[in-house]
Amino acid sequence: MQALGSFFTCLFFLFSLLRISAATALSTITPSQHVRDGETLVSADGSYELGFFSPGKSKSRYVGIWYTDSTDAVVWVANRETPLRDSSGLLKLTEQGVLVLLLNSSNSIVWSSNSSRIAGNPVSQLLDSGNLVVQDGNETNPDNFLWQSFDYPCHTFLPKMKIGWDLVTGLDRYLSSWKSTEDPAPGEFLIRMDYRGLPQLLLMKGAKIHARAGSWNGLYLTGLGYGVREPNPISRTEFVLNKDEVYFEYSLRNTSVFSRFVLNPLGVGERFPWVYQTKSWELASTFLADRCESYALCGPFSSCSSNGNSPKCACLKGFVPKSLKDWNSGYWSDGCVVAVAMVTLQNVHA
Repeated sequence: MQALGSFFTCLFFLFSLLRISAATALSTITPSQHVRDGETLVSADGSYELGFFSPGKSKSRYVGIWYTDSTDAVVWVANRETPLRDSSGLLKLTEQGVLVLLLNSSNSIVWSSNSSRIAGNPVSQLLDSGNLVVQDGNETNPDNFLWQSFDYPCHTFLPKMKIGWDLVTGLDRYLSSWKSTEDPAPGEFLIRMDYRGLPQLLLMKGAKIHARAGSWNGLYLTGLGYGVREPNPISRTEFVLNKDEVYFEYSLRNTSVFSRFVLNPLGVGERFPWVYQTKSWELASTFLADRCESYALCGPFSSCSSNGNSPKCACLKGFVPKSLKDWNSGYWSDGCVVAVAMVTLQNVHA
């Protein structure tokens, strides 16, 4: 019994140390502090962690942010285009309030934040939202950031992150896919806001529109059907359009729940909620899972079927394919024309 009592005493002591360690983990750094490879910052609530990592089997080192409960779920990368080849990296905050990633061996700058404002008493903090910010410690408004990672998203769209434009500064916040699961450099797919005319979210492949999430109708994005007319019990979405900015964002009604939207290297948007019971991410929905979401797949005066019909596209009543040869070969983007007009056109060629 004495041995058993000693065992539980040791176990209690171990748990106490773990709680103390979690409570004393740094969430902020000042110019007198830094983060080396192997060290991390942890948000105050313990949800997010910042440090150095290597994706997959890659040996390259990056500074990133991930979930503490799921270290492989990286949500943001600093030096995504300039990987380190060894573990000599050092992340620090300068006296002017600029985050810099240095090669400790040569002290050369690999990456830096681009704040143009100088802080008198700069502090960098990893917030409970997963947002890495730099602010002046003398500033009384906690949202008056000198720089924030949420302004420069990578492939992950987090709650309270904005996708859209600051029309005053010209800042364009958009998602960009990774090149591959082992290379976080910007891939060929983007999700960004087009604010010309009626603003809408576009999925771009290079310079071409690949798919549309549609415009905001006051309840949801029309191209996705998100936001059924009943209140969503999990999240709420918001679309803001005024003279200063235009953006789309979402927030979680229960802040203890994790959810993320990821634009994968193949150009498919995937929404993952965290399932605490299984300690895993569950794929809840996808954007561009259906070919009908592909931009201009069927062309003018045609419809697209999502119920498995073949072909996917069909001309509206009273219309016929503009080019029957192309249509039958599976190319529908030229669309359809009025049947009478097609007969007239055929007579002219005859």
